[in-house]
Amino acid sequence: MLQRILRSKALLQMRSVQRTNFVQRRMLVAPPKAGQVLMERRSDRELPEIDNPGWRWARTIPIFLAVLISSCLAIFNYQKSSSSVVASSLYALRTSPTAREYLGDDIYFAHQMPWIWGEMNQLHGRIDIQFSVKGSRNQATMRFTSHRPTRIGMFVTTEWSLTTKEKKRIDLLDAGDPFEGLDLDAEEVKSVGRGSYAPSLSQ
Repeated sequence: MLQRILRSKALLQMRSVQRTNFVQRRMLVAPPKAGQVLMERRSDRELPEIDNPGWRWARTIPIFLAVLISSCLAIFNYQKSSSSVVASSLYALRTSPTAREYLGDDIYFAHQMPWIWGEMNQLHGRIDIQFSVKGSRNQATMRFTSHRPTRIGMFVTTEWSLTTKEKKRIDLLDAGDPFEGLDLDAEEVKSVGRGSYAPSLSQ
């Protein structure tokens, strides 16, 4: 009877040792090498090593900042080019005899994607912009400057001119100011649009 008890204990110890060795053997399974095909995945497999990227991602920061700044400038420029001030100044150019004499017919932006330089702050009454225009004859740079003396007053045009390729300045105000006296009436309903509350000569 004693021998049977001792034999059963010995068998139990041997089985526990075999199980421990089997578990350790499974935990030491290496991941597949490069070029080998992984046919099955086991939950106790050894995880592969991950390369530490370090500061490699920092190389993309200048590219990100360049794209961000370019996008912001493009959005602000589109807002200027689609404003009523630019549309009114273009319409005034088409109806100005002095401008038509130099530029010709079909006056419009000189480039397909125009760039509006300068400040356009109608809230504080400051407008000083310039952009390239062209007609059927010549090309020039138009500058329009206007300010509002008082908060509820009308805009006063101080400069409206063309600068030719030869750096010659053509004053368009000599024939009269087409923007003089233009302002919103007190009873006019202000509607928010892509541009601003500035009056449009094309209306």
